[in-house]
Amino acid sequence: MAVPKKKISKSRRNMRRSHHAVPVMAFIECKNCGELKRPHMVCSHCGYYREDMPVLADATSAEK
Repeated sequence: MAVPKKKISKSRRNMRRSHHAVPVMAFIECKNCGELKRPHMVCSHCGYYREDMPVLADATSAEK
């Protein structure tokens, strides 16, 4: 069975793991209502994709 000849230092071990961090999610401000939302996604607060494109706003107003 293969066994390492030398101990891997903490510095070298941590340099190897430098790409293992969880990336931070990007958020932008909705131009219609000002809430934070993910880019290229429909705003969950107001239902707009862009300020001129309502996607969910018509569906929510139709239910009421």
